[in-house]
Amino acid sequence: MRRRYRPLILTLAFAWGASYLFIKVGVEGGFSPAALMAARALLAGFVLLGYLALSFGWTTAVLRLRVAWRESLVLGLFNAALPFWLVAWGETHIDSGPAAIAQATVPIFSLLIGLRFLPHERISRTRIFGVCLGFVGVAFVAGVAPGGNGWAVAGTLAVVLASVFYASAGIYGQLRLSGTISGPVLATGSMLAGGVILLPLAIAQPPTTMPTAGAIGSLLLLSLVGTALAQLILFRVIALFGARRLSLVTYLMPGIALGYGALILDEKIKASSLIGLALILLGVALGSGAMKLRARRAIKASGPTS
Repeated sequence: MRRRYRPLILTLAFAWGASYLFIKVGVEGGFSPAALMAARALLAGFVLLGYLALSFGWTTAVLRLRVAWRESLVLGLFNAALPFWLVAWGETHIDSGPAAIAQATVPIFSLLIGLRFLPHERISRTRIFGVCLGFVGVAFVAGVAPGGNGWAVAGTLAVVLASVFYASAGIYGQLRLSGTISGPVLATGSMLAGGVILLPLAIAQPPTTMPTAGAIGSLLLLSLVGTALAQLILFRVIALFGARRLSLVTYLMPGIALGYGALILDEKIKASSLIGLALILLGVALGSGAMKLRARRAIKASGPTS
C-alpha cells in the first residue's frame, strides 16, 4: 500500500505545484480570476465527464452523477468554486511561490477540522504546538514575505482561507466516498458544479483584454493537468489513505512551486519566504504526528543499549 501512496502523491505534488504557475500566467495574461477559474472547472468537468462515459457508458455515467448531486454541489463549492477563486485572486497580489507556501497550511486545518468529524484522531501537546507553529509561519509569510504591502497580505490570507475550504472538502469527500459514489464521479460532479457556481461571476467580470496565447495555454494545462488529472488522483488517494494523508502533499508543493516560479517566471526566492515555509512545514510535521512517529521508529530500531 505504501508503494502506491508515494507515486500518487509525487504526481499530485508536481501537478498542483505547476498550477500556481499556470494561475499566475493566466491572471497576468488577461483573464479575471473568476473567468479563469470558471473556465478551469468547466473544462476539467467536461474532460472528466468524457472519462466517465468511456468507463461506464453515458447512461450509467449520468445516473451516477444524478445520485451524487448533493455531494457534488457541496464539493463544487468547497473544493472548487471558493478555493479556486481565492487562490486566483490572491495571485493577483502575490507571486506563485508565496501562494504555494500559504497553501501548505492544509494539513493544519485538516487536523483541526478532523477533531470534530474524525474524532478517533487524538491531539497531543506536540500536535497543538505544531498547529500554533504553523500559524506563526503563516503570519510570517503574510506579514513579512510580501514586503509589508497591504494587498499582498490580503492576497496571502486569501490563499490561507482557500486552505480551510480544501481541508473541509477533503474530509467531507472521505466521509462520502462509498460503493455507489466513486472518486471519479465526485471529481466530475464537483468540477461541473464549481464551474456553474462561478459562471455568473465570470460573466460579470469578463476579461478586459484578449487573453494572451500564454494565458490560454496556461488555462488548458491548468484544466487538464492541474485539475482533471489531479482530481482523479486526489479522490483515489482519499479512498485509499484518507484526507489527512492526502493533505501531506503540501509538504512537497511549496518547494516545487518555488522552483517553477524561479525558473519560468523569474520570481525571486526571498529568505523571508523560506523561513515562513520552514515554520509551516515544521508545524505540519509536528501537528500531523509525522515527526513524532519518526522519532519513535528511530528509538525502536536502535533497540536496547545496555
